[in-house]
This record gives sequence, C-alpha cells and structure tokens, in this order.
Amino acid sequence: MNNTIFDDVFRTMVEKIPRLVIPLINEVFHTSYPEDVEITQLRNEHQQADGEVITDSCLLIGKKMYHIECQSTDDTTMAVRMIEYDFAIAIEYAAKQGRRYEIEFPRSCVLFLRSSGNTPDFLETNVIFPDGRKQMYRVPTVKMADYTAESIFEKNLLMLLPFYIMRYEKRAHDMRENPRLFQTLLNEYEEIRVKLEKELTGSGRSELYTDLIKLIVKISDYIFQDEEKIQKGIGDAMGGKVLELESERLRAEGKAIGEVRGEERLSVLINKLILDKRNDEIQIVVTDAKKRRQYYDEYGL
Repeated sequence: MNNTIFDDVFRTMVEKIPRLVIPLINEVFHTSYPEDVEITQLRNEHQQADGEVITDSCLLIGKKMYHIECQSTDDTTMAVRMIEYDFAIAIEYAAKQGRRYEIEFPRSCVLFLRSSGNTPDFLETNVIFPDGRKQMYRVPTVKMADYTAESIFEKNLLMLLPFYIMRYEKRAHDMRENPRLFQTLLNEYEEIRVKLEKELTGSGRSELYTDLIKLIVKISDYIFQDEEKIQKGIGDAMGGKVLELESERLRAEGKAIGEVRGEERLSVLINKLILDKRNDEIQIVVTDAKKRRQYYDEYGL
C-alpha cells in the first residue's frame, strides 16, 4: 500500500457517505447546512488542453460549489495546485451570458492530514491580471493536528475519525517498548468506539457506525503496517477490519440472493430496505413469501 490509501478513504466517505462532509463544510465555511441537505456529486475529472485535472471532491449544495482536497503531507506547491484545480472546475461550469462568460470559483479548502508549525491557516497566492490588478487568492486549511477526539465529537466532524490515528504514527517504537503507553492508545480508541456507538446506533444510524469503524481500522492498519501487535490491538478495540462498506456488502448480498432465486424484484426490494435503513428486515423478506408480497406492495414493486 502507499499514500493513496488516504485518498481512497477520503473519497469513499465523500462519494459513499456524503452527509459526513456537511459538518466539515459548516466548520470551514461558517455555513449552517443540515446533515440531510441535498448534495450533488459533480465530476472530479476536468479535461484541459494539456491534460486531465483530477480533484478529490467537487460538490454542489444549492447553487454553491465546494471543493475539498485531502493532503497527506504539507506540500508547499499546494497553493498553486489549488488555483489549477479551482480554475478547471470554474471553467467546466462557466455560465454564458450573451457573448460574455461568467466563471465562479468553488469554495475550497485543503485538509492536511500531516502538518507542521509552518503549515499556514490559509494558502495564499497573488494573481496579477494583464491590466495590473492584483488579487489575493486564499484557500483555508484544515489541520488534523488541531482536533482532539473530544472536539471531533463536539463538532460532529466524524469524517476526521479515520485519520485521527495519524497523530500516533511516530510513536510506534515507543508503544512497542512501553506497554502502558500502548494501553493508553487502546483505551482512547475504546472510548472513541463507545462514543461513536452511542452517537450513531442510538439515533438509528448503525450502518454509518459500521462503515466508520471499518474505515478507522483500515487507516490504522496502514499506519502500523509493520506493527502487528498494534494493528491487532486497535482492530480488536474497534471491531472491524475491512474497507468494503457494510452497506455495499448488503447490496451485493441482496443482488446475489435475487439472482439465485430468479427474482429481480427481490434485489430491488433489498436495496430499498438498505436505503431506508431497514437492514434488520432483510432476512424477513428473504425467508417469508407472504411478508415479501406485503413489502412489494408497500414499495409499489
């Protein structure tokens, strides 16, 4: 594995669990969107004459575009790269008014998973136009190091939890030599699991709980890929080990069941139950033909 694991997990959350990104947008841009606000996923691939520009995320909420990049290192070229990304997005969604075009840049930020004392709060670049006008292009940054587990839960920034383990990545040797320090880590992750379970399963979002646990363990396994004991300890504390999201697994099972039984309607019904967070009722529709017909009627299938 390589550093693309961070992009993979970040994009998995943005694309598969987009409601997780709403509290982060509210935090950075001082908005107040509800978690169930409608989100449109825009294209991440933007074709330019000299090649393709690929962004980590591009979202539309109402009439506002949002662009968030996930960066695992403090890359000093990021300010210029963000202008490149944002310009590509703005051009793709340019509006024509007669013979004049209007391009609107997205509201953008960079999530730095690793940072230093030199990592700025804003990435800034002076843009000088042909007529001599100068405009400062500023992009806010979000630094994982600034957030404790308590503040993540307090601000509902659950999207940051999979990356929280990165604050411990340089302490693997210390934990190997110091069992008490290792136990402190395990205790903290047990507390995180308990808080996450209370936060999500108590509000009927057990599927999201399962998905986040799996992503947390995935990043932990990568960070401590040479430390089997630490991997196992966190895996046991959190109770998960697979990147495949639970919701996707259930959909795949539903499709397979439908194919085996020769009932396309059954696959559709199972997917609808998953979308409605009625996972516990899947076994009923699979095994009880009478109940299955009632569900078909309920969903108009």
